[in-house]
Amino acid sequence: MTDALIYMSDLGDFRRKNYVNVDRTARAVAAWLQEHCARGDRVLLLHPAGLEFGTAFFGSCYAGTIAVPAPVPGRYQHERRRLTGIARNAGVRVVLTDRANLAAVEKWVAEAGLLDVVCRATDDEMGDPEAWRPPEISPDDIALLQYTSGSTSEPKGVMVSHRNLLSNVDAIMAATGSDSSSRSGAWIPHYHDMGLIGLLLTGVLRGRGFAHMSPMAFLRRPHHWLRMMQDLDVNMTAAPDFGYDLCTRRVTDEQLAELDLSCLRAAVNGSEPIRSANVARFCERFAAAGFRAEALLPMYGLAEATLMVTGTSGRPPLRRSFDVDALERGSLVEDSGRELVGCGGPNGFDVAIVDPLTREALPSGRIGEIWLRGVSVAAGYWGNPEATAATFDARTSDGDGPFLRTGDLGGLHDGDLYVTGRLKDTLVLHGRNLHPHDIEDVVREQHDELNGLHGAVFTVPGAHDEEQLVVVHEIRTTWGAQRLAEVAASMKQTVVREFGVAVGSVVLVRPSAVRRTTSGKIQRSAMRALYLADELEPVLCSEDAQLTAARAAVTR
Repeated sequence: MTDALIYMSDLGDFRRKNYVNVDRTARAVAAWLQEHCARGDRVLLLHPAGLEFGTAFFGSCYAGTIAVPAPVPGRYQHERRRLTGIARNAGVRVVLTDRANLAAVEKWVAEAGLLDVVCRATDDEMGDPEAWRPPEISPDDIALLQYTSGSTSEPKGVMVSHRNLLSNVDAIMAATGSDSSSRSGAWIPHYHDMGLIGLLLTGVLRGRGFAHMSPMAFLRRPHHWLRMMQDLDVNMTAAPDFGYDLCTRRVTDEQLAELDLSCLRAAVNGSEPIRSANVARFCERFAAAGFRAEALLPMYGLAEATLMVTGTSGRPPLRRSFDVDALERGSLVEDSGRELVGCGGPNGFDVAIVDPLTREALPSGRIGEIWLRGVSVAAGYWGNPEATAATFDARTSDGDGPFLRTGDLGGLHDGDLYVTGRLKDTLVLHGRNLHPHDIEDVVREQHDELNGLHGAVFTVPGAHDEEQLVVVHEIRTTWGAQRLAEVAASMKQTVVREFGVAVGSVVLVRPSAVRRTTSGKIQRSAMRALYLADELEPVLCSEDAQLTAARAAVTR
């Protein structure tokens, strides 16, 4: 890694002064940490998008400490509470940030009551790189605590070892067809596992560097992501599904005419449900810029498995249509119906599809909970033996194991994994299994007013304890009251027509009101809690009278 570089480009152009040689600066950080920490101490990394995070992360590894990446303290209280929960759970000794955020970080540390925690800006003078000494580290020592999007009060830190990281990095390189000549780059936050492991580590440890732009720069001007890849010769990138959709919708014909994406060997799509229509539209739209369909690579992964689990390169995205009734009964039967995207085959994992109730291993073509085992499976959750045993030590009904329980539902079909939903999010209505993201997608696709915004579907108890469907969706507030009422009524009709179930309530909220994780996943449980507590602040609520009465009876 001695010659590895990290580039920063928010403007889509290559500015040579805006890069850093990782090795020497990481040694300076490590030398300082070795003076202030013991081996195995946790170091909280609170850096904005930029060059400093990479050197801080590698500095932590060089020092033998455990890195805890997280976002800079935000302005919203639930964000700050979550960050406090992470810091307390990890028992952090040091907080590293940059000069621009040091005062705000110190203020948060004081507010959170984190005693004896030292804050330091890594773009100030750190230690002497010549004073650094390699620590005694084994492959199974913890390198990283990757906090998942759990509850605010009980965050779960996945214990990722050096062996886990290197194993998964190598699997990603193989699955994407990348090699030592490849440069990775994207806009995904570096505290997210896809940004850190899938891009920064692959580029620095196995490729010829990593290029980064800030998430906000991407959201403001999506075409700058594509220009960055062109200008910096980026060969491997990644984004959640919404990133590709945003480019398809907002990159103009004039901007498209100036793009050359022939440099891309792999564009990974993962981290959230992959929508077949978004995949098709992106490939079609950017073919004119030299983008090859076989470069778009749907993958499945999760933090508990370090990152990547499945993915198959060298082919266009595999889109298959499955019978809707069979899906609801738990089977993958090809027929006209709902189109799903294959996430490829396993890479270094044993994948089992298991009935979550009986724990019976299911054959190919059946839908169940996805269970995993392999070298990249992490050791468990930091300081949480109960959750570790429940999640990382699962066994099938015939005693096979241990497996990692992912909580995701899916099935294998012709060797490809198809992810159909989340176990805890599955809606059981009138004996049928429905997945909320299917309903969210269809409602959004059939109503232009909802385009590019987010929704959350869940159920709540109604009259006689019968579950009622609730659809919360963002909408721009430029629409008048009459139009909002018409949209809500039309949304109800869409759900009845497409899924055969009635909607108890449609709640339209302002943009950004739907809670999401740092990786863009919808926090449906949080939205359900806000709905039940009447804390959504809707611009319109179209609710069945019986459901309103049932909710009022509960609160009395």
